[in-house]
This record gives sequence, C-alpha cells and structure tokens, in this order.
Amino acid sequence: MHFDDWLAVLTALRDKREPCILLTLLEEKGSVPRASGTKMVVTARETFLTIGGGNLEHQCIQIARDMLAQRETRPHSEPFQLGARAGQCCGGMLTALFEPLLRPQPEVVVFGAGHVGRALVNLLSTLPLRITWVDEREGEFSDVPAGVVTQHAEEPLDAVAQSAPGAFFVVMTHSHPRDLELTEAILRRGDAKYVGLIGSQTKRQRFDYRLSGKGISEAQLARLRCPAGLPDVKGKLPAEIAVAIAGEIIAVYQGDA
Repeated sequence: MHFDDWLAVLTALRDKREPCILLTLLEEKGSVPRASGTKMVVTARETFLTIGGGNLEHQCIQIARDMLAQRETRPHSEPFQLGARAGQCCGGMLTALFEPLLRPQPEVVVFGAGHVGRALVNLLSTLPLRITWVDEREGEFSDVPAGVVTQHAEEPLDAVAQSAPGAFFVVMTHSHPRDLELTEAILRRGDAKYVGLIGSQTKRQRFDYRLSGKGISEAQLARLRCPAGLPDVKGKLPAEIAVAIAGEIIAVYQGDA
C-alpha cells in the first residue's frame, strides 16, 4: 500500500483488521525535522508516512512495535531531545504521542481453500480475528468474506515465515506432502499459538514419525493438534469440521485473554 493521507491509511488497516500505532509529533521547541501535528502509522510489519526519518523515526518505530507486541491499549507520550538521545543534529525538543488503534486481534492463517477451508474461513470471519487464507491453486478463492486477506502463493511456506509471532495456523491443503512441509515449518518456528492439522489419527501417527525423523522434538510435536478440532464435536461434513476447529481456536484465544 502507498498512501499520503493518514486517514486513508487507517481506513485501509481497519478494513484488514490490522492493529497499528498512530504516531503524532507534539510540542516542538527549537529546530526539529517536522512540525507539530506530523503523523505516521506503524504496524507490526509496515510503516506509512514519515516524521522526518533518521534515528528519531527509527526509535519511534521501535517503541510503537513494542507497544503492539505487548498489546498495549493506552496512549503513550514520550519526549525527545534531538541531538544526544535521538542521534540527530537538529538540537530541538519534541514530544511524540503514540496512540494504539484497532484492538490487536489474533492472526489466523488457513492453508487450503477446499470445502472445509471455505467453511472454516466463513465461520472465522465472523469472529474478532485477522485471517489470511492461503492456497497455491489458481481460481480457488470466490465469495471471500469481508476482511479476509487471500494469498495465491506458489510457495505457501513463505506465508509461514511472514506470519506474526503468536499466530494461529490451520493446515488443510489438497496435498499430504504439502501439509507435511507446512507443519514442519510451523513447528520449527516455535512461537505459534495454535497448530491445527486436518486428518485422522492414522495421519497423525504417520506425520509424527516423519517429523521426528526430520528432527522435530517430542515437545514440538505435542503442540500439534491433529486431528484438529474439539473432540466432542462429531461429524464429517465441512461445516461440522469447521465448527470443531473454530471452537478449538476460540478456546485457545479466550484462554489467553
């Protein structure tokens, strides 16, 4: 995204359900890189607009991302003496206001746009979640719910690397070898909040054997939910499987609240 209007940025991020920090310069004194009221927007992965660049901006971005990582909801202001601390030669003083916007929501990455994947994404889209839906096949996405980000990825493993710490992952592609690759990559990350793999108990045993042969530890394998979904929710219809998995995801993120 490329924007020169902070309101347009916030609107686009709201549509994506992506939390951010609105950063505003206040109370300028002396020589400063930008005037009071200058704004920029910081997300976990991107920045929009600028407060002048340099080390001051770098420090402010880091503060904003620390707030996002800590799920901070209260505004925070911080003074900067330009020169010593900020590593800039302006010599002035200013205060930066950090405003968290859009309550942080768990990120769920669903791999697979088959019947179950479609039913699951439709259900998850009604919950306070940020959803990324990934499939390597062309033409699989249709009637995508509002707020869901789709990725037609020739290499779905890239979506694992790009996901935020503490993400929820659900693996249900059209290919068992692809499921295995994705599950291995997710477990190696070590920071997933939830790792669900669709399949039977037989598939679970087969995957445990293969993943342990690739160096995945017992502790890592213990984090894998396969068969994914609440065991008390029975049935093999796509909607029934989706309800079971969504219920398990809800139980995990509500347990962290």
